Amino acid sequence: MEDNRPFRVIVSGGGTGGHIFPAVSIANAIKKQHPEAEILFVGAEGRMEMQRVPAAGYKIVGLPVRGLVRPLWSPKNFGVMMDFFKSKKMVKQIIRDFRPQVAVGVGGYASAPTLNAAYSMGIPCLIQEQNSYAGVTNKSLAKKAQKVCVAYSGMERFFPADKIIMTGNPVRQNLLDNKTTKEEARKSFGLDPDKKTVLIIGGSLGARTMNESVLAHLEDIRQSDVQIIWQTGKYYSQSIAEALSKTDEVPNMKVMDFISSMDNAYAAADIVVSRAGASSISELCLLGKPCILVPSPNVAEDHQTKNAMALSTKDAAIFIADRDAKDALIGVALKTVADDKKLASLSENVKKLTFHNSADVIAEEVWKLAVEYKNKKD
Repeated sequence: MEDNRPFRVIVSGGGTGGHIFPAVSIANAIKKQHPEAEILFVGAEGRMEMQRVPAAGYKIVGLPVRGLVRPLWSPKNFGVMMDFFKSKKMVKQIIRDFRPQVAVGVGGYASAPTLNAAYSMGIPCLIQEQNSYAGVTNKSLAKKAQKVCVAYSGMERFFPADKIIMTGNPVRQNLLDNKTTKEEARKSFGLDPDKKTVLIIGGSLGARTMNESVLAHLEDIRQSDVQIIWQTGKYYSQSIAEALSKTDEVPNMKVMDFISSMDNAYAAADIVVSRAGASSISELCLLGKPCILVPSPNVAEDHQTKNAMALSTKDAAIFIADRDAKDALIGVALKTVADDKKLASLSENVKKLTFHNSADVIAEEVWKLAVEYKNKKD
């Protein structure tokens, strides 16, 4: 690269942990490969990334962008579009000031005006799609991106085939670095080191269906020889504490509103019950964890169901529909965790879907685009 300007990258997107974790992982990989790199995040005001990104050590600028209201003909969408154009104008100024050589979009509200502005100013763009069913933002940006990094096969349905690179989804690095044994991990949660353990997680805010499933089957859990680690989510923690106070204690269940040491929680578990977000699935694949997936029905294009089906059709996960979970989930979990042969089969099959070093591969592609851009400018 001929000139002396440092490698500069804009990373945009967020809204949920499923977008933020990969974005931060990509940024970390870029910094590992190119310590001199300058990275600026662009997010949406009031969304989760405005706290999570600075906590990871990166600067972020917020845009007043927000999602379209349903139905699409709602007069409220006039204001949404005005915010979009205002955001795009703000990004153009950010680009003039920061002078990036490449822009990365991971999905979420902010990535649409950011990558649209970058494209209009001749900045090469890379998008990273976490799900097996592409999101609206990334689909709309695909024609403007030079490269599209994906985690599932068959994504030619959504993106130009010549732009697709199969990379997998970046995951939290601490999960890979954890050397804690299953027994030590269980002890860290105050559990019996020798008993079969089920981890139930609904995301940082929780999942009502999974929480209702547990509350409806407390007696089954109490009578079992299985331990449960149950992350309720902060949103539901108070109502669940009240419900549990009205029943007999369940000594073989550890109830937490939020699990900060997810690496130990995964290590402790023989099987994981989870929603089917792309980041969660990528982590389960990489760790080879047997899992029961209960897709959230409250996401765009029902993409979690498609994510879960991508695993369950390969016998790499057990699929339970949200509407069936309250009746079936706990029974299936208790039965499966006792079946060593089934656990081994699920683990073996889910490992086959693993991608290694996804963040590093994506970071290399980002670097290549920056090099091409600078060579053209020189």
